[in-house]
Amino acid sequence: MSYLSPFMTLLINAVKKAASPLNRDFSEIEQLQSSVKSYKDFVVSAYGKVDRALRTELGRIKPDFPIAVDGQPKPKGSCFVVAPIDGLNNFAHGIPQFAISVAVFENGAVTAAIVYNPASDELFFAEKGKGAYKEGFRNHERLRVSARRELSEALISTLVSYKSDVAEYIKLHDAVVRAADNVRVLGAVSLDLACVAAGRFDATVSLGNKFSEIAAGLLLVKEAGGYVLDMNQKDIRTENLSLVLESGNLIATNAELSKKVYELVHFRIGCIRLQFLHIYLQLWKQIDKRSQISPLPP
Repeated sequence: MSYLSPFMTLLINAVKKAASPLNRDFSEIEQLQSSVKSYKDFVVSAYGKVDRALRTELGRIKPDFPIAVDGQPKPKGSCFVVAPIDGLNNFAHGIPQFAISVAVFENGAVTAAIVYNPASDELFFAEKGKGAYKEGFRNHERLRVSARRELSEALISTLVSYKSDVAEYIKLHDAVVRAADNVRVLGAVSLDLACVAAGRFDATVSLGNKFSEIAAGLLLVKEAGGYVLDMNQKDIRTENLSLVLESGNLIATNAELSKKVYELVHFRIGCIRLQFLHIYLQLWKQIDKRSQISPLPP
């Protein structure tokens, strides 16, 4: 059983209250798939309702904290970092894999986090230095990352932002598929990270995420004993969460798998860069040969 601080109790109640209209909206979304206009308008409206409700409820807890939402840069001061609906495309198509993600950002670090899936009524929360938990009716379940040591036994999730290099992601996903026991693509990175924290996934590899989508999930993984890396960091002996939050390109897993997943990803990215270098050199050789051909006489 976990000790729930008064602040976390307020935060959980605020998120659940803000999520209440989302359940009603989600129950209606499947009926709107045949109407393009109403379907899109409905999703925008649902997102706006959650956004406004979160601003109201969180403002009551800490009126002096600004709220940073999707698409905004990493904040410098203390604030709430919010993704009103992470996995918006899933929500829009009636797929119950979406979440409200709320993180408290203080003194350059995430100090409290909630990831809540209203469709399944699963809520994950963490406070820095106090562990990560899944909410229960009476007792809260302590979260622990998995203990698997081999990639061949691992279940790994992958995800790419629509703004990322899709070709790079396809090759990265292919490498993970070949190395892992199995792969999942949920479509909501906050839930991917929550699943790593809960030991459901052994790792997640994700490209091009927004700060607001990953801030809460990263604390869940850390407080569950996990390991978080930026895909391109040079020294993997130490974590650099600031770098991960800046780039949005992350690996989250347990300590035993961290080096293996990093090497798998880094090798694939290296191969992609070598392929581009090879293509570039071939093109340069062709251009150089053409420049050496003497022009025809007039």
